[in-house]
Amino acid sequence: MKHLLTGNEAAARGAYEAGMMVGAAYPGTPSTEIFENLPQYGDSLYCEWAPNEKVATEVAYGAALAGVRAMCAMKHVGVNVAADPIFTASYNGVNGGFVIVSADDPSCHSSQNEQDNRHYAKAAKLIMIEPSDSQECKDFMKEAFDISERFNLPVMFRVTTRVCHSKSLVEFSERTEVPYKEYKRTIQNVASPAQALKNHPRLEQELKDVEAWGNTCGLNKVELNGTKIGVITASVAYQYAKEAFPEDTSFLKLGLTNPLPMDLIRDFAAKVETLYVVEELDPFMEEQIKAAGIPCIGKEKISNMFELNPEKLRAMVFGVEPDVKNLPVKAVPRPPALCPGCPHRGFFHVMGKDKNFVIAGDIGCYTLGSSKPLAAMDSVVCMGGGFSLAMGMSKAFELTGRTEKKVFGVLGDSTFFHSGMTGALDIIYNMGNVIPVVLDNSITGMTGQQDNPGSGETLMGKPAPAVRPENVLRSFGFENVIIVDPQDLKAMKKAVDDALASEVPAAIITRRPCLLLKKVKHDIGLCEVDPDKCRSCKMCLKVGCPAVFFKDGKATIDKTLCVGCTVCAQVCPFGAIERTR
Repeated sequence: MKHLLTGNEAAARGAYEAGMMVGAAYPGTPSTEIFENLPQYGDSLYCEWAPNEKVATEVAYGAALAGVRAMCAMKHVGVNVAADPIFTASYNGVNGGFVIVSADDPSCHSSQNEQDNRHYAKAAKLIMIEPSDSQECKDFMKEAFDISERFNLPVMFRVTTRVCHSKSLVEFSERTEVPYKEYKRTIQNVASPAQALKNHPRLEQELKDVEAWGNTCGLNKVELNGTKIGVITASVAYQYAKEAFPEDTSFLKLGLTNPLPMDLIRDFAAKVETLYVVEELDPFMEEQIKAAGIPCIGKEKISNMFELNPEKLRAMVFGVEPDVKNLPVKAVPRPPALCPGCPHRGFFHVMGKDKNFVIAGDIGCYTLGSSKPLAAMDSVVCMGGGFSLAMGMSKAFELTGRTEKKVFGVLGDSTFFHSGMTGALDIIYNMGNVIPVVLDNSITGMTGQQDNPGSGETLMGKPAPAVRPENVLRSFGFENVIIVDPQDLKAMKKAVDDALASEVPAAIITRRPCLLLKKVKHDIGLCEVDPDKCRSCKMCLKVGCPAVFFKDGKATIDKTLCVGCTVCAQVCPFGAIERTR
């Protein structure tokens, strides 16, 4: 029987079938669903949401050293966080198979950059495997564990948004129960400088062995259809190239992309007149192939930005523009907005009123606080950066006499646990004039309601201690921690004023559960506009709620969207909006 699965679902199935026993991850699109699909196999394995990607990598690597098959997963920018243990794991080697899933995001569908993590595999000296569809996600995952153990190296399993979220048919197999490997204390696992010097030559030889093996391994596939054009490709770019190039094109589809099997590539190149390298983003394969003295065509024709597709490839390589018709109707631009009833809306509405407030934001739902009409965020860089950037801004303003600037660092509860705590500690330790704000909606919201250390439940559905951000902040030395419901705008403003006036280090926690959180019974209602009282001042539009709009010159509320949070009613100066049950 075959099953229609996304690449993420298939990767989870592959890890299960491969006999994986321990897994750890931090949720991040497009990787999240891999671990969301592992608890169903909870009788055979353990999996967890870790506080961040570095911890996830270390948990999984520790399990591999102890002799069982282990996996960690993250989106591409998460590898930046996890890089420290990853670079050393390749030097030390593994015991049980160790797989690191990197889910890259060409075209920035849900990310702050398009970084190409194939470079990580080369820099960190990892074996890298790239599937191109869901069946390969399952099959290659099983291969990844075998290869890791065979060559004593971590394997980077690189997927992209299109592979993660596209669906195709997958044939299941039974789980292979792999005996755990005996654990023995060895100095090889102690990453001291002296031992690293000994480990490095071994690592280089192992990579040479992998390259030699890659010239004949089943992960790489040659399709000889003609001698005129040949294409070297990998991942989902293979699917695009198959559609875009003529039927008599020959293909070398690489599943093992680090180290590249140069003898196989050289042999394939000799069989065709013109050789193309088709890959998304950077010329990772192309540069190595050209450096090996093999002529090929790549980024001189194919863009190094954004996702590819068959139409783009035909236009770039052959100059064939897609046969499309432009419709006269133009779609109305609809930028992303905070959900109706989002607890963050009240905070940003209050903060946006004072132009001297400088807000260093972070990665999460609340990033949308930067968009108009709220427009109440000055910077967003990376997970946990909200507090640290705020610290730097405050010191710069202080040294240059711009004391009117009041600096706030803003992040969510999951991000606080991920990498925000060290920034808060820096503010206290170095006496920063910064007010840290934790927007606590009781869940990891942006990636789809995953649990975190503050939610009271684990990935496997077991009750867990709920860590409170206020307890952490107080233990650091924030003596005045103000907890407020952000949908009460008067209370929200008072909390900000009190924090600014505090003579001891102060912090703010806005606390209201995400409205999408199903395990919470929400007080749902409906706000309605009295058209006779409405003066068309448009103040209600400034809260940026998708449920509020104007019709026939009057404010109107979409009953299918409104949840009765009353933020619009609180800003209406004429009392034209009221909440009904």
